[in-house]
Amino acid sequence: MLACVSHAPIILIRAKAPEEEPQILEFYDRCTRAIRSFDPDVVVMFGSDHFAGFFLSAMPAFCVGFAARAVDDVGGFGGPLAVPADAAKLLVGELRAAGFDPAISYKMTLDHAFSQPLKRLTGALDRYPTIPIFIGALVPPFISIERSRAFGACVGHQMRTRGGRVLFLGSGGLSHHPTRYYPLIGEGRPDVADWQMSGPRGHGFTEEQWFAKLHSDHVDGAAMLVSGARTKEDIRLNPEFDRWFMDRFADGDVEALSRLSPEDMLARAGLGSLELHTWVAALAAHSAAGGSPPSQSIYAATLEYGGGYGMAFSVPS
Repeated sequence: MLACVSHAPIILIRAKAPEEEPQILEFYDRCTRAIRSFDPDVVVMFGSDHFAGFFLSAMPAFCVGFAARAVDDVGGFGGPLAVPADAAKLLVGELRAAGFDPAISYKMTLDHAFSQPLKRLTGALDRYPTIPIFIGALVPPFISIERSRAFGACVGHQMRTRGGRVLFLGSGGLSHHPTRYYPLIGEGRPDVADWQMSGPRGHGFTEEQWFAKLHSDHVDGAAMLVSGARTKEDIRLNPEFDRWFMDRFADGDVEALSRLSPEDMLARAGLGSLELHTWVAALAAHSAAGGSPPSQSIYAATLEYGGGYGMAFSVPS
C-alpha cells in the first residue's frame, strides 16, 4: 500500500480552518480506515527533518534508522517508534550491495515530519513496525529528484523480495516556504544559525528553548496567515505547481516527477516543496514492489495551513 500526505505544524494549531478542512478530514479518515484494513506487517516511511535530529554539522542525503524516537514538537507527537532493527539492518545491507550507501542511526531523532502523519494515520507511533528513512533534501547542494527515485525503487525492490504487507509512507510538501522558522543557510540570526549547525551541542539554544521558540513562532505565524500579514506570495503557495505534481503523481508518472529541478522547485514553490522527494521515493518504492498508482487523492490550496495540502493513497486489490 502507498500513502503520501502533507505535514505542517500549523495544521494542528491553525488560527482558522480552511474551507476545505471538512473534505480533508474526511479523506484523512478514509485513508486511515484503508490502512487499518490493510494491516501492514511493516511501514517503510520516507520523511524529512527540521533541525530536530539532523544538523548542518553532518547532513546525510539518506539515513535509515535502527531505533528512533520522535520529539514532542509543535505539530508533532513525542515517543518511540517500533523500529524492527534486524529488518532495517538487512535493508541497509541490501541497499549497499545494490550501490547505495545510506547513513545509519542507532538513535534517530525525528520531528513532526514523521510523527504527525504516522500518529494520525495509524493511531500511535508504535502501532506498526516502522523503518524510518530520512531524506536530507532541504539543504544545498540539493539531491536530485532522480536520485531519490532510484533510491526509493531500490528500497521497494528489496522489500518485495521479503513478501508480506508493506505500507510505503511519504510525508511532506506541497508548495510552502517555511524560512520564517527554518532560515536558509546564511540568512538566520546567529543563535538560530548555531542551532541549525549543531543543535543542542551548540551555544544558541537548549532543546527546550528551541522547541518553545518554534511553538511561539508557529502560533504567531498561523495568526498572520489569517490576518493577511503573511500572504500567498510570502509562503510561495503555488496551486499551479501543486496540481501539476498531484496529476503526475496520480498517474504514477515517476519519470516526469524525476525530471523536476530542485532549484526550480525552490524558486517556484518554496523550500518546503523539496520535501516531495519523500513522495517520489515512496511512489518509486511502491511501484518497484509491485504496487499500482494511487487510486485516490485530494488537493487544496490551504493558506491557513501555511502551504498547499495534498494527500494520495492506493487501495490494495
